[in-house]
Amino acid sequence: MGNNRKDSCLARIGAGVAIGGAVGGAVGAVYGTYEAFRFKVPGLLKIRHIGQTTIGSAAIFGLFLGAGSLIHCGKSY
Repeated sequence: MGNNRKDSCLARIGAGVAIGGAVGGAVGAVYGTYEAFRFKVPGLLKIRHIGQTTIGSAAIFGLFLGAGSLIHCGKSY
């Protein structure tokens, strides 16, 4: 029974990281595109800038949602 709880906790953390990554990637793509055009980033550097912003934002959101899920796994209601 204890193993089932641990598997459930890992699944919840994984889901938190995945959802955080998806939301962060979407927000990062929109913000990176806005920023690239706002600061008039030249040519193919726009794609690089948008990609870096998307990946960075996805990583940060995923990290925080995963950490939040980990914290909630320890609580029993």
